[in-house]
Amino acid sequence: MTEMSNFSEDLGLLIERGGYVMVPLLALSVVSLTLIVERIWFWLTTHGPGRAGKLARLNDAFRRGEKRAAEKQIAGDRTPYASVARRLLEDGASDAVAVEAVEAQRPRFDRFMVTLSTIITAAPLLGILGTVIGIIQSFNLLGEQTTLTDPRAVSMGIAEALLTTALGLIVALLTLFPYMIFRGQVDRAMGRLESVIAAAQQGAGSGSMAEAAAGPETPLKPAAVTSK
Repeated sequence: MTEMSNFSEDLGLLIERGGYVMVPLLALSVVSLTLIVERIWFWLTTHGPGRAGKLARLNDAFRRGEKRAAEKQIAGDRTPYASVARRLLEDGASDAVAVEAVEAQRPRFDRFMVTLSTIITAAPLLGILGTVIGIIQSFNLLGEQTTLTDPRAVSMGIAEALLTTALGLIVALLTLFPYMIFRGQVDRAMGRLESVIAAAQQGAGSGSMAEAAAGPETPLKPAAVTSK
């Protein structure tokens, strides 16, 4: 209880010194932290240990046209890679099916990225707004005094106004670095999906060879060919 009381007092003092603009800045910091934790969890489960080896085995099964082996690799897997692979196994490895499968998974990769980008842009602007409001109030105080009895009153007001700019920059910077890491993970995931699609299309193109070599294995369906 004492710690919560001290935290509430410190938070109230911070808002009092920085002004009401501190409230949306603190809210943005909480939202940013929550979304970053969610994205970290998603990418850890998507690109966790052993993922590269599992994708390599899946691609090898696709290239050989071995449907059962590919299904075994994605059994119980809920990652976007497994979802795309299931779609290729069910509907064939044509370009149209591949594009549709990838686009269906793109929202999972880009989830909350627009929100994080907005926080990166909005936090410094809110900080500057708070500083401008604080400086205006300080100059109003200066204008009301015919004789400046204590210059520290104005300087302290300006210093407190700069708190919002500092907090806005801190929120933006702490959001920027994870955001760039997440963007790199999205590019990495799209590259891996392209390799899965290429392997599936290669196996579909040589399905008869895989069937002869694999025996009981069921080859992938070849890509649909549209006659002109």
